[in-house]
Amino acid sequence: MSRSNRHISAQIIDDVAGRTLAAASSVEASLKSTSGGNIEGAKAVAALLAQRAQAANITTVVFDRGGFDYHGRVAAFAEQLRAAGLEF
Repeated sequence: MSRSNRHISAQIIDDVAGRTLAAASSVEASLKSTSGGNIEGAKAVAALLAQRAQAANITTVVFDRGGFDYHGRVAAFAEQLRAAGLEF
């Protein structure tokens, strides 16, 4: 997971194979109308990532918050992933 003041993005990566299995970002065309710089934008990105993970039959992930405190957008992002059915 990565965030800036205006955007948020995340990837689900297979560490062993070194491949990205699913990704979502607030800079994508489908999410341009939402701001990645607020909690609602973080939830929208998480919902899209969870949808893509489920399409790829991924149910369990490891959440790397990238050194950011588990607070605000990061916490909202994680909670949205859990609500969508991903386990970590």
